[in-house]
Amino acid sequence: MDINISTFEQLYNVCISNDKKIYEIAQEVMATSQDITVDEVRVFANKSLFAMKEAINSGLNSCEPSFSGMCGTDCNKLQKRFEKESSMFGSLFEKIVEYALATSEENIRMGTIVACPTAGSCGILPAALVGVSRQYNYSETEQLNALITAGEIGRIISIKVALAGAVAGCQAECGTASAMAAAAVCQLRGGSVKQILNASALALKNLLGLTCDPVAGLVEVPCVKRNPFLAVHSITAVELALSGVESKIPFDEVVDSMAQTGALMSPMLKESSQAGLATTKTGLKIKAQVFGG
Repeated sequence: MDINISTFEQLYNVCISNDKKIYEIAQEVMATSQDITVDEVRVFANKSLFAMKEAINSGLNSCEPSFSGMCGTDCNKLQKRFEKESSMFGSLFEKIVEYALATSEENIRMGTIVACPTAGSCGILPAALVGVSRQYNYSETEQLNALITAGEIGRIISIKVALAGAVAGCQAECGTASAMAAAAVCQLRGGSVKQILNASALALKNLLGLTCDPVAGLVEVPCVKRNPFLAVHSITAVELALSGVESKIPFDEVVDSMAQTGALMSPMLKESSQAGLATTKTGLKIKAQVFGG
């Protein structure tokens, strides 16, 4: 399919006019642009899916702390608690928060992860996608369809906004990851193209303004624990969208708003560690302990 899709409105119209799902359009467009087959696109996507699952498994089986000592043991604590007492939200919630922490902690140990869309937000999409898939026994084919759907959401957002905390704050990283996760899960759960786009818009819209203020300049605090929070956030967006709840602001305009918010955000709150949590009394103490001085 030789077509350039740069907005969500275009994506919706192409899907509807061709009576196809988002992942079908996305994989055909990628195949054409890269001069490869759709099967080759899916093989590439499957490598990412496999790597996500490997990161989850590695993270679940390790409690090695990071170099700074700030993170690395939280997933283990969570697992031990759920072994004794089930979560109030049930087993799916347990999977999602454990998988998100496992992946994010694997990242701070310098393990292999999939940046989706960034390393700091790497636990959100895998936790939601793999957690829901294991809970409801979705096939590998269905998981790949969901992952490709999520990738298309991230691709279009990235056309308008650089997906980096240094450019637009954590809304661009974890916000986009949550929107991608919402798209993936909504696809798994049988959502229509319209519902998938609404789920993503709802997830992103409610994270506008999220700052990037890492303590000691490391992708650990608050980054690691943001991952489980925002993986769950994506599920909320899916439940709303599947119920017919729509974003009153179109998805493209939500992304425009994120770009504007990022431009207006102080550079001190965009990965510079010059404000916010990074410059609290405790934040500065931690920095001195890690780096001396």
